[in-house]
Amino acid sequence: MSQQIAPSRSLPQRLARTMAVFGPGLVVMLADTDVGSVITAGQSGVQFGYRLLGQQLILIPILYMVQELTVRLGIFTGRGHGELIAETFGRFWAWVSAIGLAVATAGALLTEFSGVAGVGELYGVPRAITLGLAAAALLVVVLTGSYRRVERVAIAVGLFEFAFFFVAWAAHPALGDMARGAVSIPWHNPDYLYLSAANIGAVIMPWMVFYQQSAVADKKLRPEHYTAARVDTAVGAVLTQLVMGAVLIACAATIGAHNPNASLTTVGQMSQALTPFLGQGAGRLVFSLGVLGAGLVAAIVASLALAWGVGEVAGYRRSLELRPLQARWFYGIYSLCVVAGAALVAVWPNLVSLNVGVQVMNALLLPLVLGFLVALAVFGLPGERRLRGWYMWVVIVVAGLTTALGVFGGFSGAGLV
Repeated sequence: MSQQIAPSRSLPQRLARTMAVFGPGLVVMLADTDVGSVITAGQSGVQFGYRLLGQQLILIPILYMVQELTVRLGIFTGRGHGELIAETFGRFWAWVSAIGLAVATAGALLTEFSGVAGVGELYGVPRAITLGLAAAALLVVVLTGSYRRVERVAIAVGLFEFAFFFVAWAAHPALGDMARGAVSIPWHNPDYLYLSAANIGAVIMPWMVFYQQSAVADKKLRPEHYTAARVDTAVGAVLTQLVMGAVLIACAATIGAHNPNASLTTVGQMSQALTPFLGQGAGRLVFSLGVLGAGLVAAIVASLALAWGVGEVAGYRRSLELRPLQARWFYGIYSLCVVAGAALVAVWPNLVSLNVGVQVMNALLLPLVLGFLVALAVFGLPGERRLRGWYMWVVIVVAGLTTALGVFGGFSGAGLV
């Protein structure tokens, strides 16, 4: 009797299966281009023209390399980041990592809500009303949904960041100036090193590592989903850095060309500075949509990352598939992050000046973040999936150089080196 051969999947079936896996990588990458990152990229363009544009492109493979490890760890262990650190290295080190996550999350939430409040103020809406509406929306999305619903809402909101591509196009940058500026690097300028560190910190953040690994585990992705999950991460890495590049180009071609000494520390300053070049109504609206998308999706991701991360170390129930009464601590920490972040920005408006500083703080946390991530990939994975051979050394070298540049740039800009 002839053996029956199962028919191969059709192209539409394969695409549908791949798209079902998509989500964690795209969400975390859209969150990566948060309000602090947007302001950091904008200030980079104003102060140094296109000289930091090349770095945005170089960071694409580095960002992918880092987040791909979280995919690998989540799929092949079924554990979140904090839980895996506790199992591999002990609960003490898991708490150390969770404390670093809490510090980074607090900084992120202050920048996100500051940006959202800034958009409201552009249209004359009181800060308290804007923040109240934003916090209520973020609570409703998570407390009344499932993982898949939260993921879809986050992607839909994050897509507003694509408005920055229009902003860059409307700025009419000169391609020749872009090419020349990208290769003209003032290595000995401490301000340049400080902004370089800020851009590194704006790309690799502790809450991104925790979120994507926990989201992969919560979504119950299995080894057969690994390839599609890597594609999801790669697409997100390219998109987020193109958005960062678009913001830098727009500010370099407009504000940087006419007022290179301008200081852009708030959303309002960036919008007002771009208005003469992009138009009063359209420019402000498009820019505001981009900032809202960036701030809200990042607030969701950072808050969920902390709720997942602390739960993985403390041992309480944690999943978006559970109802709030079934996972009180998980949803409680998420809600506390959202409410406290919005309330603090409402009563302390000058926190917006922390935007670039928060990104530098992320760069200074890189030894902790990348150290644990690489160590888990070497020691915490099943034998056949562990980092080894030439790729292991590539990851170690790239992580080491990225960490060194981020830390050195941060200390140099602060005058400590």
